[in-house]
Formats: sequence, C-alpha cells, structure tokens
Amino acid sequence: MRNEYDVVVIGAGSIGVPLSYFLGKKGFKSLVIDSKASPGQGSNKAAIGGIRATHSSPAKIIIGLKSLDIFRNWEQETGDDIEYYQGGYAFITYQEEDRKSLKELIKFQQQFGLKIDFYEKDEILKIIPALNSEGLLGGTYSPEDGSASPLLSIESFYKNARKYGVEFRFNEKVESFNTKDGKIESVKTDRGTYYGKIFVNAAGGDAARVADLAGVKIPVMPDSHEGGVTEPVSRFVEPMIVDIKPEKGSKNFYFYQHKTGQIIFCLTPDPPIWGDDTRETSSFLPLVARRMVKVMPKLHYIRVRRTWRGLYPMTPDGNPIVGYKGYSNFFQLVGMCGQGFMLGPGLGYYISEYLEGKKYEEIETILKEFDPDRKFEAEELLK
Repeated sequence: MRNEYDVVVIGAGSIGVPLSYFLGKKGFKSLVIDSKASPGQGSNKAAIGGIRATHSSPAKIIIGLKSLDIFRNWEQETGDDIEYYQGGYAFITYQEEDRKSLKELIKFQQQFGLKIDFYEKDEILKIIPALNSEGLLGGTYSPEDGSASPLLSIESFYKNARKYGVEFRFNEKVESFNTKDGKIESVKTDRGTYYGKIFVNAAGGDAARVADLAGVKIPVMPDSHEGGVTEPVSRFVEPMIVDIKPEKGSKNFYFYQHKTGQIIFCLTPDPPIWGDDTRETSSFLPLVARRMVKVMPKLHYIRVRRTWRGLYPMTPDGNPIVGYKGYSNFFQLVGMCGQGFMLGPGLGYYISEYLEGKKYEEIETILKEFDPDRKFEAEELLK
C-alpha cells in the first residue's frame, strides 16, 4: 500500500509546521518530514521571538499583519499560552542619515495602514525612558508589533496540526525525488517513500540541498547569527529595540524584554559568517554587550544566562522565495532570511489558501514579489 498525500511538506520548522496546521484545518491530507527528532529543532529554536509587520516590502507587510493577527488571537482560539506580548518595535537612530531614511520609509509603511510614526528625541524617551539620550536623534515606534515564545508557539502549532490529522515523520532525511512527466511523484527518505500531489520545500537552512536533490537550483545560503538571554527582571522596556547603526564587527543589533521578564538579544555580524556552523563563539557576547550597554546603560546590571547560535537562510535580496520551481508541483517556501518565525503563520495561512485554489490580491502580491525566478535586485531595507 502506497503512502499517498495531498501535500508533502519537507521541514518541520517555523514555516512547515504552521503551513501544515492551516492545511490540516482545510482538510488536506498532509505529511511533514524532518530529519530532526521533533518540531522546531532547526533555526526555530534559535529565534528570539520578535513579530512585526513594519517591513519595507509590501508582501512582507501583508504577511506580517496576518501573522500578528494569528499570534494575537492564538490563545483565545486554541487555549494555548504562547507568551504573546504586544510591546511594539522601535528602530532608534543616533545618525542623521538613518533618521532621514526611517522618516521616508514611514510614509511608505503608513500607506498600508500600519500604525507607525517617527518620534523625535524627547518623544521617544517618553516611550523608552531607559535609552541613552546622548546623541539620540529619535526613532520609529510601531505599538502593534509584538513577540512570543518560538518554542511554545511551534509546539502549539504542531499539537493542533496533529488534531487536524496532519502526519509527521521525524528522524527521516530526504535522499531523493522520483519524477514523472514534469512532476514530482514521490520523495524518498532513509526510512520510506511518500507519494503526493504537491511537494513543499520548507527546509530552512537545508533548503538548497533539498531542492538540489530534484535538480532545482535556488539561491539560499545560510549564515550564522548568535543570540542570548538574561535572567528575568521587572519590566522596564516595552518594545523590541533595533539599532541600525553599523559598528565594527556588526551591522546592527536588537533586543527586547520578553513577557516573562528576560532580555533577549541578537546581533547581525559584519562580515556575514557563511555556512551552517551553529557552535556559539566567545566573541559574540563581548561585542553585543558593549553595544547594548551603550544604548541602554542600565542593562549593565543584568546577568546573562546563556547564548546560542542559529542560521539565517539568506537570499541575494533579503526576501523569501515563494512559488513553484523546476516542477509544476514543487513549491518553494524558503529563504526567510532570519524572519521565519514572524512570517511563518502568515505565509502558512496565505499559501494554504493558494494551494486550495484561491487567488486574491494579497496572494498575488506575495507570489509576484517573492517569485523564485525574479532578478533579486531590490534589497529589503529592514531585513
């Protein structure tokens, strides 16, 4: 007897699991395959938990708004507490050049109905009193953005996907695809063969390898980013704070106070650290700590609990790859560039709608902007 499915998803991470939940909810017979032992054991468990719609890409704004809606209502819908907190996002600046570019970007973002504005120095200090005021020019603030626990979230998506009949196969590595008449007929793992009508590549940092097994080339290359978490303290900061000013060794950094009190932080290394090495380093914490204390001096007194390292599956323009590629039933849902956690639920919703046969403006925007065959020229400004 053949194992046959409507949709076979490769990757049980930030993208594959939410997609499977929405597919299951719609009645698709779905299978999710992952080489690891349980859901979210790739880049998802390294995510720091930020969720925003304040992007420079129309498609990302659309997806971000949907993700925020899903996260915001998740506990009410499922009964599961995923530690969602609506603290907002703030992009702060100490450079006139960044001040001008953020103000210009806001005009574009507001066209999509985003609640965001630029606040001059005295105004942003009212929102975030703990900021270092010396040299501060101001910053953007979007109060409707938020955060949640990546571990609790993916476990809840996984549990609820299974309630809708989605099957999961863990500890299975994809080895090959069988093709026929311009379509993928089945996927072979080291433990079995599975047939499907549609195959979705949602393999995160492993996406290029999975596509290559089918003879399909996609420009996704992972680079390493590190994050960390402190001990919990009483709440003293609301939004995720992003400092976009480059300094030696880093392009930017960002941190926020989680719902349960910990400060969670990350940094974008410069130059990028290409490859799939996820061993934490001794250089990350001194580098990011200096930047954090410089922007918010009182962080000096909080003790760090641990650090870790994860992968950002990057594309040349900093935007995802979404659509069929190589075969008429091989759908790419890859290249999230470190934003898989915040984009996953929204993308899962819209792509489940598309696979069901629906077409409307939001879906068309996503498919056009993230077309696998685009030229990769326009770079995402807030990637």
